[in-house]
Amino acid sequence: MRRGLIAAGAALLLPVALLAATPATTLMLDGNRLNLAQPLQFKPGTSILQRGSDGPLSHVASWMAQKAFISVLRIEGHTLPDPKAQTLSETRAMAVAMRLVAMGVDCKRLIVVGFGDTKPVAAPGALANERIEFVNAALRGRAIGGLPLDGGGRQAGDACAGR
Repeated sequence: MRRGLIAAGAALLLPVALLAATPATTLMLDGNRLNLAQPLQFKPGTSILQRGSDGPLSHVASWMAQKAFISVLRIEGHTLPDPKAQTLSETRAMAVAMRLVAMGVDCKRLIVVGFGDTKPVAAPGALANERIEFVNAALRGRAIGGLPLDGGGRQAGDACAGR
């Protein structure tokens, strides 16, 4: 195999498996919303994160470390219709915030809200409606677009209280 320098402007070809592992393909920005390559998983009916959730959350923590100008990231909990939907959405969002804080994210940069079942993204009852969303809410101390930091959701508590 030849080794040498790559000339400026030359294309670098990488195997597809290597490209799939890069952070750029695991976290995408859609407007102010961060889209993860895989959703966070909880034990059914609880706010207990499943083991596979640390990978996607590490990408969010890395995003926050790289983007110091994002002063507030909103963590939104959404659930399926249920009498306890609002509470479950809030406790799940708070569990995610606590995990991010444990990964080194400054708790003062997180706002945690729950929407219950009020903002479905798919047909009623579809699992896609049960989700956690991450939204850039403020840049350099100013709310994006003049919108409220909580995005209209009910605040689940203070992410710094659990430290």
